Amino acid sequence: MAFIPLLAMSALELNTVPSVIVGDNNTANTTEEVVTNGFQLTDVEKDRLEKALKINTYFHERSMPLFGHGMQFVLVAEKYGLPYDLLPAIAVRESSGGKNYINNNPFGWGSAKIPFSDFNEAIEVVGKNLAGANPRTARYYATPDVKKKLYYYNGTVIKGYEDQVIAIMNKIDKTSIDIDVELASK
Repeated sequence: MAFIPLLAMSALELNTVPSVIVGDNNTANTTEEVVTNGFQLTDVEKDRLEKALKINTYFHERSMPLFGHGMQFVLVAEKYGLPYDLLPAIAVRESSGGKNYINNNPFGWGSAKIPFSDFNEAIEVVGKNLAGANPRTARYYATPDVKKKLYYYNGTVIKGYEDQVIAIMNKIDKTSIDIDVELASK
């Protein structure tokens, strides 16, 4: 079955999503489907959407330039087995969600000296590294322990960094959204 990235777009673009999201041969991605305001979503897709909306809502409420990249964060986290809110939280801690960055690098990756073509590339590259999928950095990040990842990310320089990022992760996760209302407004 092919993966059609239902929500591989920002929440702002949802009004262009086809009314039925399907896999190969017009079969649904799972047998249990959620139908929301004309959109037919699988449980997995609805979970992705909810996470992306939490991220985008958090960024929007704080006027952060990373607003609209919520789904990219979710898809990269899913691809590499990371918590969905880890990368957005690091970006908030490092650049105030993209307010203060250079080289399209809202993560401060490589002491902010590593340039990226855009935010999406930055999200992908930093996600890959934090997952331990880059052999050059795996010795630091190939652990499932988020606190250890954060310690090596910047905790050796900034005391309490790990707890600061985890607190932001918790705020993102607790961001209030109503997925049905969000879809209905599109």
